Amino acid sequence: MPWAAVIGSPIEHSLSPVLHRAAWEHTPIGSQGWDYRRIECDAQGLASLITGLDEHCRGLSVTMPCKQAIIPFLDVIDPLAQAVGSVNTLIPSGGVLTGFNTDVFGIERALHSVIPVGTHPRTAVILGSGATACSALAAVGTMGIRDIYVVARRFAGPNSVVVAASRLGITIHQILWNDDLQVIRALSMADIVVSTVPAHVCDSLAPHLADTHGRILLDVVYAPMTTDLVAAWRHGGGLIAHGLDMLIFQAIQQVRLMTGYDVHYEVMRHALERHREAATHAE
Repeated sequence: MPWAAVIGSPIEHSLSPVLHRAAWEHTPIGSQGWDYRRIECDAQGLASLITGLDEHCRGLSVTMPCKQAIIPFLDVIDPLAQAVGSVNTLIPSGGVLTGFNTDVFGIERALHSVIPVGTHPRTAVILGSGATACSALAAVGTMGIRDIYVVARRFAGPNSVVVAASRLGITIHQILWNDDLQVIRALSMADIVVSTVPAHVCDSLAPHLADTHGRILLDVVYAPMTTDLVAAWRHGGGLIAHGLDMLIFQAIQQVRLMTGYDVHYEVMRHALERHREAATHAE
């Protein structure tokens, strides 16, 4: 039986099965018994997992902490994923393992969904420096934004956002997380802010966001749906690009890679809404 899975750690609350199963039901494979699983796997478990893939596997959705750790196990890496240094999709075909990055597409589409018609963002701030931050860097770069600030605790390391910026041909301004004045100044002038850090890490920034009118925030966190950062940004008049939209758009491209079929955004969005309603009633 053909199957696919989402891998990472922790993985039990991943919404990928909800999205992919809903998508499959709207394609010809919906009646063919395909299975989409969750597989708990950290970086240390990747070697065993990869070598154990069988001929029925159609793909893996890759989440943290495996997005960068999986790269050495691949035979081919899509040029965008190579430049970003982050893989969130593995496609096995003919014995060849190919890595792709659909996070860039997801971030770009989520941002575009709320950008007012006729406006052209010029400045972006990215909070964080991990795999998702590298994808965010590529996304805002693709949108033509060249004045980009990255806020992080450190910038060193072979998988850092600095290395990704170099491969992408993008110049970034580096701001250390503990430089409160510079962080707040950057946020106050940014047309777009993308937060790629875990929930509550940005809570201390919320009180400093008094006026965000017309500017855009994408917080990739979707549990909780409204972080302190999102609440403050919205209260200041800013526009919100939802982390769930990023999740849906990147999954649309994953489904295309795994099955060859296109699925409408509304199919996955409605599946998430039904899932959330069921979870609420179960509490």
